[in-house]
Amino acid sequence: GLFISIHDRGHIASVLNAWPEDVIKAIVVTDGERILGLGDLGCNGMGIPVGKLALYTACGGMNPQQCLPVMLDVGTENEKGRVPIQITNFKNVRLILGISVVLISLVLDVQAIDDHKNKGSNQYGMNCLIQFEDFANINAFRLLKKYQNQYCTFNDDIQGTASVAVAGILAALRITKNKLSDQTVLFQGAGEAALGIAHLIVMAMEKEGLPKEKAMKKIWLVDSKGLIVKGRAALTQEKEEFAHEHEEMKNLEAIVRDIKPTTLIGVAAIRGAFSEQILEDMATFNERPIIFALSNPTSKAECTAEQCYKLTKGRAIFASGSPFDPVTLPSGQTLYPGQGNNSYVFPGVALGVVACGLRHITDKIFLTIAEVIAQQVSDKHLEEGRLYPPLDTIRDVSLKIAE
Repeated sequence: GLFISIHDRGHIASVLNAWPEDVIKAIVVTDGERILGLGDLGCNGMGIPVGKLALYTACGGMNPQQCLPVMLDVGTENEKGRVPIQITNFKNVRLILGISVVLISLVLDVQAIDDHKNKGSNQYGMNCLIQFEDFANINAFRLLKKYQNQYCTFNDDIQGTASVAVAGILAALRITKNKLSDQTVLFQGAGEAALGIAHLIVMAMEKEGLPKEKAMKKIWLVDSKGLIVKGRAALTQEKEEFAHEHEEMKNLEAIVRDIKPTTLIGVAAIRGAFSEQILEDMATFNERPIIFALSNPTSKAECTAEQCYKLTKGRAIFASGSPFDPVTLPSGQTLYPGQGNNSYVFPGVALGVVACGLRHITDKIFLTIAEVIAQQVSDKHLEEGRLYPPLDTIRDVSLKIAE
């Protein structure tokens, strides 16, 4: 991959031009500050963009020579991370955004780059896809808001996760036999993943005819300080949108009993957050509770598939972010838990962008992708507990998304 450090500011074009390939169709870029489930890895996070682009090829058929993994090396506080550049105040938002802004400008604003010295950058073009990956929450939202309507870019942690989660919910609704707008959704977590999923759920509810204001009221978020409610101190703008009139509560078991959600989604990487009591209560409130333990890796999962199925007597509709083995119930029925992995989404996005020459990727595209993925789940899959198509069909899924 290509490492760009804070010391490269002012001559990033020459760094980009050192890359041996002239034609680049897709870039995955990270600063390594918020590697999912692992935290701040600094430039040791390069494996993430490399791995994502490998899946572009494996799952979407992208030419690997046209893919560029980029690490923005702005240092790390993590002593275990490799720190070739020590910057005391590296978490300053302006510093991180400045690096990202320079990268995007040099890759995409071809008129501003010298034709000879920046040959590689010039060839990338305005429809070169840039996927932001594993940035800290505040940077992720600001980058997406700033550049989504200017360039061909998306954030997989926000939008990709949202799309695959909503796809699973849409498939689950074929079992519950009701509408998305009938759901009350509670999130354990209020970061990029939770907020991305929440906004896409609201968009899907609006598509069903529910006014946005009413849709927002069906979404509840819990962060490290408890239930997000109006009047609670120090809420970010993103969290404030989903703050409702309610007393402050901190205990998740008590929150679940009070809110009585039909859908419970875990995205906070807190192992065992869905306790026995919570799982049993979800089965008490609902005939078919929808329970998604989406945190990665497996060691961070809110509950296991076996715990979820057995404590709800097989009535839960379960999906996870990590792989779990099939579970055989006392009745003899074997259930195969669905894995809501973003690899169902981003390879198809890349394939569609390259094939169609898209300049911008709107939020509506991710709702369409969710619907397409859900449509690939057969009735037989649902009977087996699967909410996603088999992984061995993922290239077919990517092609459907691109179409």
